[in-house]
Amino acid sequence: MEPSLSVSDKVGILVGGGPAPGINGVISAATIEAEHFGLPVIGFYDGFRPLSTSDNPRRVRLISRRTPNLEPLWDDPGLEVRETSRIDVEGGSILRTSRHNPKDEELERVLATLHRLGVKYLVTIGGDDTALSASRLADKAKEKRQDLRVAHVPKTIDNDLPLPGDMPTFGFRTACEVGAHLVRNLMVDSATMPRWFLVVAMGRTAGHLALGMGKGAGATLTVIPEDIEFGPPNEFITADQVLDVIEGAIYKRLAMGRQDGVAVLAEGLVLKLKRGELERLTGIDTFTYDEFDHVRLGDFDMAPVWLEHLKRRLEKRQIKLRLTAQNLGYILRCEPPNAFDREYVRELGFAAVRFLMKAPPYERYADLNGAMVYVEHGKLQLRRFDEMREIDPATGKKKVSVRMVDVHTESYKVAREYMIRLEPEDLEDDVQVRRLAEAARLSVDAFRAQFGWIGRKIREFRAA
Repeated sequence: MEPSLSVSDKVGILVGGGPAPGINGVISAATIEAEHFGLPVIGFYDGFRPLSTSDNPRRVRLISRRTPNLEPLWDDPGLEVRETSRIDVEGGSILRTSRHNPKDEELERVLATLHRLGVKYLVTIGGDDTALSASRLADKAKEKRQDLRVAHVPKTIDNDLPLPGDMPTFGFRTACEVGAHLVRNLMVDSATMPRWFLVVAMGRTAGHLALGMGKGAGATLTVIPEDIEFGPPNEFITADQVLDVIEGAIYKRLAMGRQDGVAVLAEGLVLKLKRGELERLTGIDTFTYDEFDHVRLGDFDMAPVWLEHLKRRLEKRQIKLRLTAQNLGYILRCEPPNAFDREYVRELGFAAVRFLMKAPPYERYADLNGAMVYVEHGKLQLRRFDEMREIDPATGKKKVSVRMVDVHTESYKVAREYMIRLEPEDLEDDVQVRRLAEAARLSVDAFRAQFGWIGRKIREFRAA
């Protein structure tokens, strides 16, 4: 039996964080399903920001034109109307987005505004920060005994939200596809006019996108924070270690008679660096942080920074190679979703409303006023907000746990097998290490002294 509704009940939808292919598809699917329940839908522009700072946030009536006229249920006249039935093939977000997340003192204003507008159900679309804000809002509603139910839809091209079953976050597959195509083009360019490209790919903490792009394109090398040379997640590294990995791959390539290659570097490598390393690399004394104490990586481009330091190293050895830096970040985020993501986001928008309405298969979670929805093996699932949160040891604040690349999987092992990078065997074989040392214009002892740590780290990982 479907739940009974008040004529004032509405579904609200907002988008937080950066763009990702498929946002509009979630909005469309959620609108269609909400109307199946006879519920009007309000879309809030610019994420949580207007709700946090204004009593009259800018909003829009979302309609699908697939269900009976809901006009009699509207008590918020004069709003702009936006049809959603075919927006699922478009990139970007018709509701725009922002990175603002409600501060503690702003949560009550958000709740009061939603209550005044008749929004009893809220769909939030976003990454880990938006998920945390959604969970805090659900907690505050429960504390204030306000009848609000929140469904979070996991969105990020970083693919770092903790979804079971290795399910991707929506937008990731499209971003990988586009990124791999661009990297493949750069590989052809590098072979045509021999040079090395250093490509920085988005991914604030985890290396999923960089690895997916590199693996999909067959890039020469991909370097991510989780790489086994860099130790466990709680072990910080130096910039020289990152540069050693890249430089070692270049020498191995030179020993093969090739002066070309493409190295894909995860943006989040800088967050793996020891304190002071980022400042030394960039020459920037003070960085901008967001309210979650994350360095705003979008405020500076690391591609030319890595390139400049690599160039200096090669010049010291009088090794002449053409080096070019590329940043493949924003260019991936507003691509129209591919077929996988278009199908996926329909299921997610459907799931969000089914959870909000306590409809099958979510009827057994009737007492839960907030959760993240996802799809696993074609079945609608959810993750409780309290299961997703942890305390950040660096800040003492709550955060949503991040899914890192699992380096113990065959998927990661296969990715490495098809890269050109130094392995322990390269450093232990006398003939091979002599060829590498000659390419680097170093003695064998000097080569082993500089790059030996790579072999030791990999051996330690294999023995563990």
